[in-house]
Amino acid sequence: MFAWGQSDIGKARKDNQDSFAYSVSDSKKLAFAVVCDGMGGAAAGNIASRLALEEFTEHIRSADYKNPSNEQLCALLETAVESANSAVHEKALSGREFHGMGTTLVAVVSTNTKTAVINIGDSRAYKINADGISKITRDHSLVEDMVRMGELTEEQAQEHPGKNLITRAVGTDSTVSGDVFFPDIKPGEYILLCSDGLTNLVTEQEILYEVMYGENSDCCSRLIDIANDRGGYDNITVVLLSF
Repeated sequence: MFAWGQSDIGKARKDNQDSFAYSVSDSKKLAFAVVCDGMGGAAAGNIASRLALEEFTEHIRSADYKNPSNEQLCALLETAVESANSAVHEKALSGREFHGMGTTLVAVVSTNTKTAVINIGDSRAYKINADGISKITRDHSLVEDMVRMGELTEEQAQEHPGKNLITRAVGTDSTVSGDVFFPDIKPGEYILLCSDGLTNLVTEQEILYEVMYGENSDCCSRLIDIANDRGGYDNITVVLLSF
């Protein structure tokens, strides 16, 4: 298993409020990756995403991965999110400059037997293979709710003025729950994590093409270049795992 990741400030923002991490450990037969997209005034978004990332990864690194069941892996991800949420929420209450800050979070953990994904907000995980690309996660956003209720099509959602309004985030409330998924991943397949700075400007078919037909080692930078060529209106973060 291999992993690559990159984050870019984009063309319009003054700072990068995204954070990411990934690790592949042969000794623990474990790989994980996390992407967080912070929100909040001034530097608060930076702090929220970085703090959530640190708390989440510390929890994941300290766990025992001896053939966990789906239930155990789900519980691990949920408690890691709870730890991240508590840290960000407490920081948000510590001063006026941090009020209202929060962050999205999408993460994948893969052992030698299972792969699990968790998300909060609108940062996404995709499964990619020779047959195509499929979204693993479901956005916690206003337009996603409208699509599910039949009020918008997927195409209309992409152009909706409220497409960046999320309905769930790490740190904005005292508790938060993530959605956990167990994708069936085979050798030769990929999982890609990204912030919405990518998906707002790059199509799923373009992501598929760059992953399947380019060099994996510079796939993240190529996707970021495409987003920046189209305006780079937001921070852009991409992590790719090859199985």
